[in-house]
Amino acid sequence: MEGILAIIFIFGGGTAFLLAISPVGRAFADRIRGGGIVSDDTVRQLEVSHQEVLDDLETVRREVAELHERMDFTERVLAQNREGGLPPGNAPG
Repeated sequence: MEGILAIIFIFGGGTAFLLAISPVGRAFADRIRGGGIVSDDTVRQLEVSHQEVLDDLETVRREVAELHERMDFTERVLAQNREGGLPPGNAPG
């Protein structure tokens, strides 16, 4: 049991040390300290990108709604055909 703990502390400590001296560790530490100041240009680019994503999402929502309407129409036509409401071969299409 003590051998396993020793191995965990050795490898865990080594990993933590390597992470601390790596660029990722430094960036993480800067972010925690608040040193990761973002320029106005970057903020504007993110806002534009965010708006583009929202616009794309709205387009996809409209397309899904249109597909839903088409599917409902198709289901109604098929149901009428099954119930005998339409003669075979005269289905709209």
